[in-house]
Amino acid sequence: MQVILMEKVVNLGQLGDVVKVKNGFARNFLIPQGMAKRATESNVADFAARRAELEAGEAAKLADATARGEKLTGLTIQMVQKAGVDGKLFGSVTNADIAAALVAEGHTVEKGQVRMAEGHLKQIGDHPVSIALHPDVVVDMTVSVLGEQ
Repeated sequence: MQVILMEKVVNLGQLGDVVKVKNGFARNFLIPQGMAKRATESNVADFAARRAELEAGEAAKLADATARGEKLTGLTIQMVQKAGVDGKLFGSVTNADIAAALVAEGHTVEKGQVRMAEGHLKQIGDHPVSIALHPDVVVDMTVSVLGEQ
């Protein structure tokens, strides 16, 4: 299915690109999320008329994400979990836990924006975590997991 991207989508394209994607991906994800529209003649003409407005909105989103990213750069948050004597946690620290801790500190982060390269954290110690606030703004921070006996 041919779609017009209404915003930048990672690994797919920029605002205004006409790309071919699988039907299910377009119907179930891109179109309901407002990330794309079907590439019909009327939608292409409508997009051409609204292009400047959409680009200004995208630039505002990028500026907001950059400002929030500067506050998060190099930040270290501490999470306390029950752990055994060998440093292994009884459970794990998930992206939802990290997002909740950041929201408690006054940052606006959703759990889907927290990227953990190694998966859920299951050991005591410092772990690197990335926060993807925008496709162009990815911030690295540290999560320090402390054990509670």
